Amino acid sequence: MKNLSLFLGCIVPNRYPGIEKATKLVLDKLGINWSDLNGASCCPAPGVFRSFDKASWLALATRNIALSEAMDRDVLTVCNGCYGSLSDANHEMKNDPKLAKATNKHLAGIDMEFKGTSDVRHIVEFFYKELGVEGVRDKVTQPLDLKVAVHYGCHLIKPSKERGFGSVEKPTFFDELVEATGATSVDYADKMACCGAGGGVRSALLDKSLDMAEHKFKKITEAGADVIVNACPFCHLQLDYGQIEVKEKNGNEYAIPVLHYMQLLALAMGYSPEDIGLDMNFIKAGNILEAKV
Repeated sequence: MKNLSLFLGCIVPNRYPGIEKATKLVLDKLGINWSDLNGASCCPAPGVFRSFDKASWLALATRNIALSEAMDRDVLTVCNGCYGSLSDANHEMKNDPKLAKATNKHLAGIDMEFKGTSDVRHIVEFFYKELGVEGVRDKVTQPLDLKVAVHYGCHLIKPSKERGFGSVEKPTFFDELVEATGATSVDYADKMACCGAGGGVRSALLDKSLDMAEHKFKKITEAGADVIVNACPFCHLQLDYGQIEVKEKNGNEYAIPVLHYMQLLALAMGYSPEDIGLDMNFIKAGNILEAKV
């Protein structure tokens, strides 16, 4: 197992520092060798940015990877979008010599070079493949009596050929990791649907974005879930703050607490909701967690 550099992206340090805290607590407790990726920039966002200016997107993404290469570490992300951007850039650079040469010309202007010596890992993918479900379960000291609606998000599993998780319609790996904490993953209609945040939808078409989110809130409520668990801070923002926006838009209130997987796992390893910043969410989880954890 190669040592890791932690790539936080934009939303975690700016909006949800509790996800960062939970991630670092868990990594330390598991004895995983990690380090902050100092000097990192935005990934940048894989949807709109890449569509408008691929060369700039690739240069910026590759610069982040080159920083990790200089540390002789693989990149570890806690965000689906960052994973999509960095993993896709890494794949293109390693498999297209002409593109790599052109991009390295840009990097040479800042005395950097992409060498192709590091991989990009998503923390859920990393835990599933390196620790395994049983390895995670063995570290749980406080099993969670929670019914969880798992939200995979789009970039974690697509493009499926490169991600290598098998079915994109009915994946199970994230559910298995959630259930390793003692929680129960509940099925719900349109589970694999987008939350409505990505691809510029939340920025350009907020009403449509919130309609997509509310559809998920309805189905998750119908399934009787206590909480939503995701693996992406942008999905986290959409599913957490989006509930506030939906209430403001049409008066419908859901009040479903939202946790990043690292926060769920930290709870199962004995940390308190305050330790991992759950009190900083827009939808508070206190009452449910007091009764269930």
